[in-house]
Amino acid sequence: MENPSEPSLSQSLKELFSIKSIPFLAMHLGVFLAFFTGVSIWAIILCVVMYYLRMLVITSGYHRYFSHRSFKTSRTFQFILAFLGCTALQKGPLWWAAHHRTHHRYTDQTGDIHSPRQNGFWWAHMGWLLSNRYNDTNWDRIKDFASYPELRWLNRWYLVPPLALVGLCFLLLGWQGIVWGFIISTVLLYHGTFTVNSLSHMFGSRRFATADDSRNNFWLALITCGEGWHNNHHAQMTSVKQGFYWWEIDFSYYLLKVLSWFKIVWDLRMPKLTLIRST
Repeated sequence: MENPSEPSLSQSLKELFSIKSIPFLAMHLGVFLAFFTGVSIWAIILCVVMYYLRMLVITSGYHRYFSHRSFKTSRTFQFILAFLGCTALQKGPLWWAAHHRTHHRYTDQTGDIHSPRQNGFWWAHMGWLLSNRYNDTNWDRIKDFASYPELRWLNRWYLVPPLALVGLCFLLLGWQGIVWGFIISTVLLYHGTFTVNSLSHMFGSRRFATADDSRNNFWLALITCGEGWHNNHHAQMTSVKQGFYWWEIDFSYYLLKVLSWFKIVWDLRMPKLTLIRST
């Protein structure tokens, strides 16, 4: 369903505390395990590294590649991006990209699945994710990548990669590694990613007069590896580069640019200079 009515407060609370939300809430409660495992400098380093590595894969892979096809890559690296993206516990790449394409089709209009304008902050931030309305992958939206059986497999078994990451964190720092390297970093990653759906449509500046409420926000760009230049993105959604000017920090683009030097990715789609120069 692509044309949801605005959820009432009682409906939002009901979905927040539904059976589906139990794993999500359990991850948040798991943060308090840090009182039992303690903290160390290595635990904090692992937490930060796991946050930013996975944020880069979500922004570069799930978003700029699978959702918008802003660059090309090999089938092997395509699978690597999908596999690593799954470690962020934001479901499979085809599910994620299909829903994001729906968002762009109806941005901040009736039919947008996570619009603050239509449904309020909390629904845009995480309520839609916990709703039973969007459990399924919209295959009509993602026909291009759905033709790859390995991506369909990963989209179904998306819990395999994060379980592998749990094992890696345990090997590195034991239970402290799981709590800080996986649980806490994942919760931070959830809300860092979700700010693009919520805060990036509420706070910041608007360079382009798009039909939606998208905004550019320097601070959100820092925590989302460049996704905070959201008004730029909505003006030119297929651009691999979302920070259009040198002072607009975009770590995801920097990573993809470096990968292009080694021919791991190629055909990076850049923003139209005529549109940038007119602002």
